[in-house]
Amino acid sequence: MRKVLCSMLLAAFAVSASAETKVPQSQAEISLGFAPVVKQAAPAVVNIYAKIVREGRANPFFSDPFFKDFFGRGFGEPRQRVQNSLGSGVILTADGYVVSNYHVVGTATEIRVVTTDRREFSAQVVLGDKESDIAILRLDAAENLPFLSLRDSDHVEVGELTLAIGNPFGVGQTVSSGIISGLARTGTATGNARGYFIQTDAAINPGNSGGALIDVNGDLIGINTSILTRSGGSNGIGFAIPANLVAEFLRQAKAGNDSFVSPWAGVTGQHMSADIAESLGLVIPMGVVIANLHDLSPLAEAGLRVGDVITHVDGDEVNSPAEMKFRMSVAGVGGTSILTRLRGEDSANVEVALIKVPETPPADETVLNDETVMPGLKVARVNPAVIARFGLLLTQTGVVVVDSNRYGGRSGLRSGDVVQSINGADIKHPQDVVRALTDPGRRVNLNVLRGGQQISLRFRL
Repeated sequence: MRKVLCSMLLAAFAVSASAETKVPQSQAEISLGFAPVVKQAAPAVVNIYAKIVREGRANPFFSDPFFKDFFGRGFGEPRQRVQNSLGSGVILTADGYVVSNYHVVGTATEIRVVTTDRREFSAQVVLGDKESDIAILRLDAAENLPFLSLRDSDHVEVGELTLAIGNPFGVGQTVSSGIISGLARTGTATGNARGYFIQTDAAINPGNSGGALIDVNGDLIGINTSILTRSGGSNGIGFAIPANLVAEFLRQAKAGNDSFVSPWAGVTGQHMSADIAESLGLVIPMGVVIANLHDLSPLAEAGLRVGDVITHVDGDEVNSPAEMKFRMSVAGVGGTSILTRLRGEDSANVEVALIKVPETPPADETVLNDETVMPGLKVARVNPAVIARFGLLLTQTGVVVVDSNRYGGRSGLRSGDVVQSINGADIKHPQDVVRALTDPGRRVNLNVLRGGQQISLRFRL
């Protein structure tokens, strides 16, 4: 029985020759289990304590100037409350760059990082991105710290042994083991189809967020970010952000970026279904169908068009818009990527420039003055950068509400609304809003587009 167990362990450790995993050479090494790997990797995984100040709920009457003046300035003002956040992080460099989740530290006012040898450091977020749920921290006065090497996550295979290290429920640093259960998971972890994740059955619980997912060599595969659960505890379905994306965040943080810059494709992609594949003459559903292209899209510039199917980015297969975005994000802005496209029976490799989202035409952000009926309302002209910022339709034009402010909010406007007309006058530019809301008469009729729905807002002055 003992010989059978040893053989099983030897086979498990040798899951992937391409990953150059270490295979135990003796009974003594097998008896150690994961202890040598944990001893090597655990010092680079830290506990993070973050303090987040949130505004309490304001009295609903406080936004009205009449009640505000009647009751005095102290009545109903929102009270601040302090929320403590607990998570984990991974040291990436000896001089104190640490990666964690944005939802752990992204909005924190105070961050304290504690290492396994009980040293404490204050830290600041130097680069964070809410959509990717990644934040890069820099520890104050840190040097000669232990750190983990980043593995090429494209070479990770389903079935590999893996370890998750973090601080679940605040009980202290904990190690759990499992395997890689799936790759290229999109949408499952966050529900918005924007993420791209490695799936593992290693136990991940609250507090593990931002912790390390490592292989049997102690190299970092990914950053634990979320779980799929009904109870709040681990059900064996956890998700990690791949190390390759972490590497690009680290590169940009070291370069001095204070916000993550991802290549802009200017494309709306669609998952390939069996019906779409059949209509396009494909035997196997694969790739991403281009449903829409912006006029300034680098893909359009390279000759791609609506109806083309993108199957690979730089030789890596893509089967969802999130996967395509991930591949381009890892490549980074400033270079090029090779996209493999299908058009009918024709297949071709197309070189596409990786560019920042254009600010063309200029947004011309405008704040309405006191001569208008909505002073403080901030609006901007829609361009690709504004589309990306507010999640608007790729073909959207016109003027968007950046900040409704008090008077715009009272009229029903919200940030992200696209103003189409005011009192029947078409709105094409922020100055059109200024003109329409300067002495508009006793009634104001606003037609706006909100989340793809037409809405009419009417009020009297």
